Amino acid sequence: MRTDYHVHMAETGNLDVDYLKTYIDKAESEGIQELGISEHAYFFNETREILSNPWVENRRTLDFKTYQDMFDKAHEKGLSIKMGIEMDYMPGKEKEMKAFIDSHPFDYVIGSVHWIDEWGIDLAIYRDEYEKRDLKEVYRQYYDRVVTLAESGLFDFIGHIDVIKVFGYRPDDQDFLRDQYQRAAEALASTNTCIEISTAGLRKPVGEIYPDPELLKICKEAGVGIVLCSDAHKPDHIGYRYEEAIDLAKSVGYEEVHTFHQRKSVTHPLK
Repeated sequence: MRTDYHVHMAETGNLDVDYLKTYIDKAESEGIQELGISEHAYFFNETREILSNPWVENRRTLDFKTYQDMFDKAHEKGLSIKMGIEMDYMPGKEKEMKAFIDSHPFDYVIGSVHWIDEWGIDLAIYRDEYEKRDLKEVYRQYYDRVVTLAESGLFDFIGHIDVIKVFGYRPDDQDFLRDQYQRAAEALASTNTCIEISTAGLRKPVGEIYPDPELLKICKEAGVGIVLCSDAHKPDHIGYRYEEAIDLAKSVGYEEVHTFHQRKSVTHPLK
């Protein structure tokens, strides 16, 4: 089964049914059976207590009702679409994140690590920060957050689990990297939190799928499930280079993908 649950709309168009239909049409043309929209939570005024900094506040423009209304109208028209959210995981804000998640009828919730304190790790404006820091410490801090994200049990899957490689910066120590991968996989498995195989990395400077094959293999061995995603920010990204994602999943032994409805997971054969 082909799914795409990591899709965004707000940056490139209006949150309305007409624009949503362009995403649905593209998904159908790509042979995707289930499509989900998972807008960045920071766009919504209701998440200010979870994450607030100048970069985010410059983009925080929506009330959640606008988002909910779009799905309600889509369902009234008989359109098949899943309602998700991508939430920036912020250590110490688990109570606030849970309150926001529990107050809305999401089909699934993605947790992602985009920030190490005030550093937006995947933002081009902060790319030079990698040159100023010890890469082992950067990776240790990043995977500390991945582990606590998983242990929180708040999320159905983690987005782009190794996005820290986005600009191509990686420690040379492979044993160190495997240690980070192993502790992340164990934490994810302990709470049945899935990972996405995301083709978004192929559109980024690193030019690689998320996750790294070694990390994916370790996740498979730990019993972590997968979801197929494109992290689309416009309709043309939906289903982007999915054959490569499927081949990668199969290469480490995956035979099933997960789908979600009202926060419940179901597995399907990987095709």
